[in-house]
This record gives sequence, C-alpha cells and structure tokens, in this order.
Amino acid sequence: MGTERQTRTSGCSWISFYFALLLLLGKRALAEIRYSIPEEVKEATVVGNVAKDLGLDITSLIDRRFRVVSESKDALFEVNQDNGQMYVHKTIDREELCPGNSVCLVNLKIAVENPLEIHYVAVEITDINDHSPSFLGEDQLLEISEHVPVGTRFPIHAARDPDSGINSVRFYKLNTNSDFEIEIRENEDEKIPFLLLKKHLDREQRKEHRLVLTASDGGNPQRSGSLNLIIIVIDTNDNRPIFSKDIYTVNLPENALLGTFVIKVNATDLDEGSNSEIEYSLSKTLKQKVYDTFILDSITGEIRVKGTVDFEDMEIYRLDVQASDKGQPPWTAECRVIIKIKDVNDNKPDIEVTSLSNVVPEDSKSGTVISLISVTDRDSGVNGKIICTLAGNVPFDLRPSIQENMYSLVTMGRLDRENVAHYDITITASDCGEPPLSTVKNLTVEISDVNDNRPEFRRNPLELYLVENNVPGSSIFSVNAYDIDLNENAAISYQFVRKDAVQNDITSFLNVNSENGHISALKSFDFETLKTFQFQVVATDSGTPSLSSNVTVNVFILDQNDNAPVILYPVSSNGSAEGVEEIPRNVNAGHLVTKVRAYDADIGYNGWLLFSLQEVTDHSLFGLDRYTGQIRTLRSFTETDEAEHKLLILVKDNGNVSLSATATVIVKVVEPKEAFAASDVKSAAKVDDDDNVTFYLMITLGSVSTLFLISIIVLIAMQCSKTTDYTSKYLQDANYDGTLCHSIQYRSGDKRYMLVGPRMSIGSTIVPGSHANTLVIPDRRRASGEVSLIYER
Repeated sequence: MGTERQTRTSGCSWISFYFALLLLLGKRALAEIRYSIPEEVKEATVVGNVAKDLGLDITSLIDRRFRVVSESKDALFEVNQDNGQMYVHKTIDREELCPGNSVCLVNLKIAVENPLEIHYVAVEITDINDHSPSFLGEDQLLEISEHVPVGTRFPIHAARDPDSGINSVRFYKLNTNSDFEIEIRENEDEKIPFLLLKKHLDREQRKEHRLVLTASDGGNPQRSGSLNLIIIVIDTNDNRPIFSKDIYTVNLPENALLGTFVIKVNATDLDEGSNSEIEYSLSKTLKQKVYDTFILDSITGEIRVKGTVDFEDMEIYRLDVQASDKGQPPWTAECRVIIKIKDVNDNKPDIEVTSLSNVVPEDSKSGTVISLISVTDRDSGVNGKIICTLAGNVPFDLRPSIQENMYSLVTMGRLDRENVAHYDITITASDCGEPPLSTVKNLTVEISDVNDNRPEFRRNPLELYLVENNVPGSSIFSVNAYDIDLNENAAISYQFVRKDAVQNDITSFLNVNSENGHISALKSFDFETLKTFQFQVVATDSGTPSLSSNVTVNVFILDQNDNAPVILYPVSSNGSAEGVEEIPRNVNAGHLVTKVRAYDADIGYNGWLLFSLQEVTDHSLFGLDRYTGQIRTLRSFTETDEAEHKLLILVKDNGNVSLSATATVIVKVVEPKEAFAASDVKSAAKVDDDDNVTFYLMITLGSVSTLFLISIIVLIAMQCSKTTDYTSKYLQDANYDGTLCHSIQYRSGDKRYMLVGPRMSIGSTIVPGSHANTLVIPDRRRASGEVSLIYER
C-alpha cells in the first residue's frame, strides 16, 4: 500500500506540473497512458503504439518531431516516427532499476511540436523470477558448548532474493539430522530462520556438525540457495586420561647406551585444549634404582635409558607411570611399565688352570693328566654355555669332567722331545652367544728327555784318502756322531769294533780318542805295500740303558812319488844301465837302433815316464821318442861320420818332485858284413835276455793291472751302495795334449778326482794301481755335500 501511495503522489505531482506547464506555455496537455512489460525483454520489443493511443496523425509525426524527451542519452525506450510505436531501446533489469520496490514504474514524456504538446506515458516493469535466494556467505560457523541445554535457539543468516512478491524467499529447509532443526520467524513479508538444539551435545562423540540450510522462492520455476552451517562443539573437562594399555611390557638389551629409547606410553583424553593436554610422571614410590636407570619425558611419554643397564645386576624393572590433564580440576590415570632386561653376550668366559706339572717325560703314556681346567661365564642361557678347544695340532686333548665346565688336559699320542721340546698350548673358551666371546689361555709344557735315540753318523760308510808316508802318531781322521737326546743321553764315546782277527790286526796300528773320535795312525803306510783297508768305529751314548751305532771307514792309501824309474833295458852284465848297439852304415833314415825300457813302481803321473837325450855325439844323426824310448836314425850315415856314438838317455817321471834315471847307449857303426856276423852272434844271447825281460814285465804289469781293477771295482761298489747323494762318475779326459794315454775322473761329494797313467802304444797293457797320485779338483757346482778327506803326511 505504501507503493501505491507513492505512485499516487507521483501522479499528482505530474498533473500539477502538467497544468503549470500549460499555463506557462499556453499549450494544452493530454491524459496519461500506461503500459506494462516484463523485465529482461529483448531490445526493439514493441511496448505499444503511442501515437495511435494519443490520437496523433501518424503521417505528421515526422514533421512534428515526434519523440521521447529524456535527460539521459541512454534512454530505456524510443519511438518510431514512421509508425508511432514505442519500443524497448535497452535491456531492462527491474531489480537494478527499482531496487526494493514492489511496483516499478518508468514515467516517460512524449513531445510533439507545431503545436507543442507533452504527453505522459507510464511503463510498469513487471518482475520475473530471474534471481535465486542467496546468503551472505557460503559458510556460517557456530561454536556451541557441549553443556548448552536442549531447546536453545541460535540465530543464523537469512537468505536474500532481489525478486519480489511470489518470486522472493518463501521457504527454509534443514538437511536431516538428529541434533538440530530450523525455526522460522516471520516479520511482515520477511522470514528469519533460527537453529534450534534438539539433543544434548557430546564433543567427545562428535566435535563438529555440518548442516546445509536451503532457502527456496515461490517462482516458477522455483529457485533456491544454500548455506553451510559448521557447528563446533566447545569442550568441557568431563573426561579423564586413558592409557592405551594398563600394563606395558618391553624387552631391553643390557648395556644399552645412554638415551636409548625404551618405550613410549600413550594416554589420551577425549577432551580438547588444556583439558586434553597430558603430563606424564613416574610414581614417587619406586626404588631409587629405577630413577637412576630410566627417565620419563613428561610431554611425549617416552622412557629412555639414563644409567647403566646390566642384566647381571637386575633382570626386570617395574615402573608406575601417571598421566594428568591440565583441566580444572585435573584428572589422573595410572599404568605400569615392565622392562625386562635381555641378556647380551657381554662377559667373556674365565679360564682357571690348576697345573699338576709343567714337565712331562716324552715316554708318558697316552691319557696322562697334566692340568685341571675350570671355565665360568657370568652370562646366562646360551650366552653362558661354554665350549673349550685346543688350538693347533698338538698331542694333547681336553677331556670334560662329570662336573659341568670342568676339563682335564691329558696327553694324546706319543711325545717326542727330539721333534718338539716344548709345547705352547693355547686353550680357547668360547661361549655360544651372538656374537660369541672367547678367552684364550696359554700353557707351556716342557718335554723332558729319555734315552730313546741312538747316536747317528751323518754318513755311513766313510771314505778316507790317506797319502802314504804319513807321520806315525799323528791324527789322520776324525769320526763324529751326534745324538739328538740331551745331557748324559747325548754324551758319546768312541771305540773300534773288533769282531775278528783281521779287524784286530788292522786296528792294532790305529788309535781312536774315545771322547772326540779323532783317529791317529801308529805307523806309516806304504802305497806299494797296502793300498786299501777297512775298519769300524762304534759310538755309544751314556744313557741308561746305553744305545750305540757303528760306522764303517774305508781307507784308501794314495800314492806319492817316492820311487825313481828303473832301467830295464839296456842293462850290462854288471847291472849298470849301459848297452852297445851295432848298426850297418848303410841303414836309411828312421832305422830303429834300439828301445830303452824303464819301469816306475808309482802310478799315475808319478809313474808316467818321459825319455830325453841328455848327451849325443851328433844331434843330427839320432832321435829319441820321448814317450816310447825308441832310438831311430834321423838320416843316413856318411863317410865322414864317426864309427862310434855315445847317447846318454834321461828317464824321469812326472811327479810333483820329479825322479829320474839315466841309461847309456853306445852305437857302433860297422860295415854291412860285420854287422850281419855280429848280429848273428848277439841274436842268440839277446833273444834269451829279451824273453826274460818280457816275462818279468808281463808279470809285473799283470799284477799291477789286477790290483788297479780290483780297487776300481771296490770303489764303484762302495759308491753305488751309498744312500746319500754320493755318486762316482768316470769321464774320459782329452784335455791333455796327447801325452796321456789313460785317465779316469770320478766324483765323491763335492770333489772330483782324476786318475792318470802313462801313455801306451797299441797292444800295450795298462799298469793298474790304487788311487795314488790322485788329483783333487774342487767341484764348484755344489755348494755343500760330502767331502772325502785326503791326509798327506
């Protein structure tokens, strides 16, 4: 009704203005015309034919300047001068044009001239439902304490709709819930909503409620808008703290480091804010050991290690923990924490040794008890279970006793002091923990000696190469035995073995020192008389009972150059080395005059003879072969040559100190007839002499050769029978310039020996001997080994 009243007032104003205008201008005014159109119609929409409704001539509209009088350049309506129609010039929004008015009128002035006329036209803009109800915001937050009584109302935002009438807000609706409902209070044409509490709130069950309030208009189609109601339930301290468990149990390894996390207790309070803030504390009635070992964080509830945790001191801890909130008054709850200390392998086994004796005879029987051993471990379970072992390969064993962790150290197998004089026994005691710990104990066991080893010679048999003509009474050799036993068991005495008459005869001219084994000769040896012999020495220790062993010594007499050459031919009737040879004057060069024969009892270089001319009448006439002793003519005789020639022949050996003999040969040159007669006379006598000389020479050579071969065979047999690295090698030696007819090399140990003899012509016989005149050649190919001793006196 207020709107109608305003409209009427506006109409009266226009009428008054109209009449005033007519009086001033002297013109006439016509009655008002009213149109109605809905808002939001399209531009150029025809409102009505104003010219026709005003009774104006349509053909004169242009001439009379038919128009809408408007102060704004952007008019909502315009008229068409051709047909008189009024149309919408601009889209119209009623809510913008007439905000808050139930009736929206637009008053227009239509003017025509000649004569001037002003016509008033009113256009009512009708509402359409083009707006939805809306709230001030999308969300509205309400805080309601949980102790608010049921039936309490809470104001909420009302919805706004720019549309009017039936198109404005008409309904409010709340989504379905059991705690709240909506209540509407109407004020004139406005509806104001309120939120009504239907049920008691419990923040611990639900601390927030979310509701949706929907506002709807009455238009067609109906439009709506919504508001999110967020209801926060404010807490009160109506709940006590509650632990997640009444009893907490945890295992903690011993030796945990300081600050190690043990367990976290957790208490919850359904309240919030300070009402749910919890402080933890240990009970005041616990043992001091608990406070010294653990610490409780009052904020987080974490229990950590504060002191030393040792399973051997305490196996289990019981802690009473309190939780209090900060409400007024505060609520308190309790729980118990049981901390079981888990044993870790932190203690090494201990070994205790009780020695019965640290000296054990080497002939002790297997199973002889040496020591008693006890092992302990402070840990428990598998960490305290101990295993004892012996390290290394030793002839001892640990035998467990009936009592646990007790052992006996006993011998196992045969002991031999000569191989191992003492043992460092390592006893290892290891527990079965993870990781295992072990303790090592060292024992020293000395092995005492018994006489269980014979004296031993490093070589058997032994070879002694002794140069003849030794000094009687001097030491010629030394035997040395060793005994790996100790003390009196290793004290050795030496003596000869006299098993038969031959041994007794040989050892009668030898003497052995019983303490050091030095052997001395009581007489001088002669190679030409005795070339080799053998004896045995027994070495006996001083143990009880005594033990002994023998060594065989093979003695080889070596030759010296102690025999001068002996002239066998020529030999005169009085025994002197002189002879006369007659040759025809007509012989040619190269004619054999005679042959000087000589013999040396020595062998090798000492018996190797060389011939040379010391004196000769004519050097151009006769020549002497230095090896064979043959005298031959160098040329034919002439008439001027003398009829008699004297030749002095020197025969010497090749010893270090050369020995020699001389022979004189007188050569008579005769006419051929005389030579033939003389040769017939002398041939008979000479044949007899030659036969005798040849016979004796063959006997001598055969004997010497036999002895030499026997010596070589014995030497080879002895070399082959040796078990040590002792070999004989016989090699042909052609290093000499053709003056040696026979040489033999052999090796004994790290020395080589060379046997040499005189050069022989084809068909001649080697004169054998012993090892006389042996050349000793060091063998540098071997740094160590056997050495055959050669004694020269």
